[in-house]
Amino acid sequence: MTDHTALSPAGRVAALEAMADGELDVLVVGGGVVGAGCALDAVTRGLSVGLVEARDFASGTSSRSSKLIHGGLRYLEMLDFALVREALRERGLILQRLAPHLTRPVPFLYPLQHRVWERLYAGTGVQLYDLMATTHGGLPRHRNLSRRGALRAFPGLKKDSLVGALLYYDAQLDDARHTMFLARTAAAYGAHVASRAEVVGFLREGERVTGVRVHDLEHDRTFEVRAQQVVNATGVWTDDTQALVGERGQFHVRASKGIHLVVPRDRIRSTTGLITRTPTSVLFVIPWGRHWIIGTTDTDWTLDKAHPAASSTDIDYLLDQVNRVLATPLDRTDVQGVYAGLRPLLSGESESTSQLSREHTVASPVPGLVVVAGGKYTTYRVMAKDAVDAAVHGLGRSVARSCTDRVPLLGAEGYQALWNRRRVLAGESGLHVARVEHLLHRYGSLVHELLDLIRADPDLGRPLEGAEDHLRAEITYAAGHEGARHLEDVLTRRTRISIETFDRGVGAAPTAAALMGDVLGWTDDQREREVEHYRLRVEAERASQEQPDDETADATRLGAPDVVPLQLR
Repeated sequence: MTDHTALSPAGRVAALEAMADGELDVLVVGGGVVGAGCALDAVTRGLSVGLVEARDFASGTSSRSSKLIHGGLRYLEMLDFALVREALRERGLILQRLAPHLTRPVPFLYPLQHRVWERLYAGTGVQLYDLMATTHGGLPRHRNLSRRGALRAFPGLKKDSLVGALLYYDAQLDDARHTMFLARTAAAYGAHVASRAEVVGFLREGERVTGVRVHDLEHDRTFEVRAQQVVNATGVWTDDTQALVGERGQFHVRASKGIHLVVPRDRIRSTTGLITRTPTSVLFVIPWGRHWIIGTTDTDWTLDKAHPAASSTDIDYLLDQVNRVLATPLDRTDVQGVYAGLRPLLSGESESTSQLSREHTVASPVPGLVVVAGGKYTTYRVMAKDAVDAAVHGLGRSVARSCTDRVPLLGAEGYQALWNRRRVLAGESGLHVARVEHLLHRYGSLVHELLDLIRADPDLGRPLEGAEDHLRAEITYAAGHEGARHLEDVLTRRTRISIETFDRGVGAAPTAAALMGDVLGWTDDQREREVEHYRLRVEAERASQEQPDDETADATRLGAPDVVPLQLR
C-alpha cells in the first residue's frame, strides 16, 4: 500500500494528471459508497483504476442515511430472507474486520402493544434475525423484556404505550466518514481518486464506450479520461448519467425521500434506541453520541436531487410520530439538525416507494459500460463486487477475484490495541482521554497522524470555536488528508457540525475556514466567500424547513447556489 496522502491537495492534482495520461482498466463515476467500494474492489484485484466524483465524496445519499449497518429486520416481514442474510453477513464483516474503528453496536427496544400474539410474532422474527446472524457474530442476542424492564431501559416512554418489549442489537457508523475512508483506502492501494471532477460526456468508438470527458470544477478545465470499462455508480443520478451516454437504460431509478431529525441526548431519557411502526414506514430513535437521530419518512421525490429539502410537514410528521410514545413530547425548539436524503430505488415494481426493491441490479447496456444501482448502504461491498465482476467480464482477460471481504480500511489495523492503550495515548499527548476516544472512533489507528499535527502545533489541540466537541486539528486534517475542498465538505461530512449544533455550524465557520485556508492556500477573499456561502446555505435550509410542501421547500432551498456550479442537473 502507498502512503495515506493520496486525497491531499497535491494527491488530487496527481490523480487527475494520471487519469488524463494513458488508458485505465476501469473508471468509476460516482464517489458515493458504491462507487468508492467499486474503486477499492477493482484496485485490489490488480487493475488500474480511476474514480471521479462531481461534488464531494458521499455528498448525495451516502451522507444522509440513518447511519445504520443492519440486516433490515423489516425485510423479514416481506420474506426477503436472502437480502437479510446477505446484509447480516456484511454487518458482521464491517463490525469485526473491515471498519471496527468506525462501527458501533446499538441496542434497540421494540415496544409491544399486544400481550401474546405480538410477542410471539415479533419474537419469532427477531429470533430468526439472530439465528441468521449467528455465523457472523459480533453482537449480543435479543432479550424479552417485561413492561417494567422496558421502562427501566427507556424511562422516557409513555407507560401506556407498551405492554412489554424486545431488546435486540444492530450497528451504526458515520456513513460519510466511512465512504471517505473507502475512497481513501482505494487511493492508498493505487487508485486515482478525485472529487469536484464532473463527468460531462462519454467517449464512444462506434457502439463502444471508451471513456469520459471530465470537467475539473476546481480549475475550470475539461479533459478526457480513457478506460476499457466505465462503471456508472451514480445512485439517484443513474438516469441522468445514462442520458449522457445517449442510451436508454435497462432499468430506472426512482428517488424516495427520507428525512431525519437530530435532537440533544438529554431530550429523551433512554439507554437504548427505539424502533416502532408508523402508518407509512418504520420509526427509529437512534443514539448518536450526545444526540439522537429520529427518522425516517418515505415519500416520492421528483425535484432537485442534489439538495433534497425537508418541509415543515415532514418535520411535524416525525415529531408527531415520536411523540405518540414519548412521555415528554418534543417540539420544534428541540430540533438541532435536520437532513434529507434520497434512496435510489429500482422503479417499476410498485407504486409505493416503501415497497420498491432494495435489491441491486448490474447491467451492461452497451460495450464498455457497466451500470450498478439500487441496494442499501449495508450491502455496498456486494454491489461493488458484482459491478466489478461485470467490468472484468468486459475486459476479456483473467483477473483476480474480489478480496474486499479481507481488506480492512485504513485505520482498522491495530485499532483495538490502540483503544486498549487510550489512557496511555492521552498521557503522552496531553489530551483528555475522552478526546482520545473521540479521535479513535473517527480515525482509528490513523490517530497518530492527528497527534503528530498537534505535537507540531499545540494550538491545533484546542477545541474548535463554535463546535467544541471537535479539535482544530480535525479541520486541518480534513483539508490535508481527507480530500475536503470546501468549508461545506468539512462542516457537513468530515464532521457533523452542521446537524449537531443549534446554529448549524455558522459559529464554527470562520475558524474552520481559516484553518482550511492555511492548508489549501486560500486568500482572505476566498475564506470570506466560503463562510458566506455556508451561511447562505444554512439560511436556505432553515427557510425551506418552514415551507408546507416539497415544491416550496425545494424552491426555497435552491435559493442558495452551490459553491461550485455543476453542469449536470
